[in-house]
Amino acid sequence: MHFCKLEIFIPKTHLRELQTVLQKADAGHIGNYDSCLSYSEVVGTWRTLENASPYLGKTNEISQQPEIKVEVRVELEKLNQTIKAIKTIHPYEEPVINIVPLLNEM
Repeated sequence: MHFCKLEIFIPKTHLRELQTVLQKADAGHIGNYDSCLSYSEVVGTWRTLENASPYLGKTNEISQQPEIKVEVRVELEKLNQTIKAIKTIHPYEEPVINIVPLLNEM
């Protein structure tokens, strides 16, 4: 099997909902364990440009907010369904979801 790691940046208020959709998509399944992920508090910054519909922030102003960075391992065959599931609950107009290839195989 081949895997990747997702790095998902999301407001802390949405963490439990994210955990639920990740579990339903079978992301974070490692051997005899499921729902495996890690998260840490970070601070995100951005500037909203014209024609955007931001969750937070004002046009042409630098914004800064606490966020949660969630890291979870996903089987490549389940990657697309996992990303679609994340987007159904993610509040940001443009969610930041980084896909990092993993070299270890099971």
